[in-house]
Amino acid sequence: MTDEKPDEGEGGTTTTEPAAETAAEEKPKKLTQAVEMRDTGPCRKHIKVSVERADIDSRLDEQYSKLVVDSSVPGFRPGKAPRKVIERRFHNDVFDQVKAEIMLQSLEQLAEENDVAPLSPPDLDPTKIEIPKEGPMVYEFEVEVRPQFDLPDYKGLKLRRPVHTFTDEDVAAEERRVLTPYGQVVPKPSGKAELGDVLIVDLTSYNGDQKLGEFTELKLQVEPRLVFKDGVVENFADQVKGTKAGDIKKIEIKLSDAASTQELRGKTVNATLSVKEVKSLRMPELTEDYLHKFGVHTPEQFRERIRVILGRRLEYTQRQVAREQVIAQIAAASTWDLPPDLLQRQARKALARKIMDMRSSGIPEQEIVARQRLLHQDTLRSTALALKEHFVMQKIAEVEKLDVDDDDLNDEIERIAVQNEEPPRRVRARLEKEDLLDALAAEILERKALDLVLENADYEDVPLDRKSEEKPAATVEEQAVPGVLHDPTAVPPTVKETETPPAQS
Repeated sequence: MTDEKPDEGEGGTTTTEPAAETAAEEKPKKLTQAVEMRDTGPCRKHIKVSVERADIDSRLDEQYSKLVVDSSVPGFRPGKAPRKVIERRFHNDVFDQVKAEIMLQSLEQLAEENDVAPLSPPDLDPTKIEIPKEGPMVYEFEVEVRPQFDLPDYKGLKLRRPVHTFTDEDVAAEERRVLTPYGQVVPKPSGKAELGDVLIVDLTSYNGDQKLGEFTELKLQVEPRLVFKDGVVENFADQVKGTKAGDIKKIEIKLSDAASTQELRGKTVNATLSVKEVKSLRMPELTEDYLHKFGVHTPEQFRERIRVILGRRLEYTQRQVAREQVIAQIAAASTWDLPPDLLQRQARKALARKIMDMRSSGIPEQEIVARQRLLHQDTLRSTALALKEHFVMQKIAEVEKLDVDDDDLNDEIERIAVQNEEPPRRVRARLEKEDLLDALAAEILERKALDLVLENADYEDVPLDRKSEEKPAATVEEQAVPGVLHDPTAVPPTVKETETPPAQS
């Protein structure tokens, strides 16, 4: 048997019959359907769709006609079974197939023709939808959607930009901060606590007269903030400066949404510190060998790197301040609420985007850990702000037709790898394992939109308000309230975490 060759046209050019390909590529005829939508709450719509009977009958007829020719029915020669026999024998299969095709096309058409941007899969069970014997096929569902709002003119915004020239004192303070994790705890001759020192204490936490937790020989570093796994002590350094062994101090701990006891979440409890010892941190000697771990060779190069870190932090602060002003000016044009259940389900993704932004800006990892815990202190509020920023930036990206491609992702992964001094392959593997590639893409898209706004803004430089800066925080691994920590970013048990992040443009 010889192989059949395709026909050749003039000049030996191979030609093929395009009819089959053309038929395969033809799109199904557009459905005639009626769509009713109504709001049922913040970011939630009830949608009812009616597909005309004529379209259903046309699809059914097409499927039965194919089966008459192609099917084999016992007692009849292939292709010779009567239409009524085919309809009876294959009724369920044909109806299921046509229903699936119509549902898919109907939902695609719904998305194309209506301003609906779902945040999660619709509350729709296809198995409960049937094609009726007569009349249109009707299905309805509820779905969470992006808030609808109008963008005012976002070009030419007038923004305040904090500026600061870092002094040698700033560099020295940051140097201590960077070296703190490597410092050696040693006895302090003077015995009085100062910023950066370490207190060895026994700590007991109370809610009124009820004892909550008791800890012995706890190490607490003296920083402006002290962050437990489930709470934060504001102005901690101010409260314990000058403390010496034998002193007893009372502090207040504002519990977060992660507290193990539901009744205490968000509340403030008291704690008593019994100071056993005051120690200081002896910073490592900046020898050439030691400095190699920071990628430098001399103390001067190390301090230059410190200035780079300070510069990155200032850039991050400038962008955050600008972002807040942009959101405030744009969001002022229209107000919209976000439902609590949506905030809780999106909290993990919003937090992931914040962490991505900090890592991309070169914020040291130990500082990110502290800021992450602080974001947990008021999860719903911080998530609401993050989501509003996301929706505004995403809408700007859509208007400006911005997008994120593989090169953008690869460049960002490379940048994170360089800043964390690890191979890009390892960074990508970690992001994939933690399902954070979508969060990274969303962060890149938001950054592009913000860059566009900032490039077209008018700036007024103002001195950096050092009091409003993110205060340095010391972290401890203990909980003020013992027990199993609550994850405030966990998806409620009644909802499956199948939703995807808000769609990118």
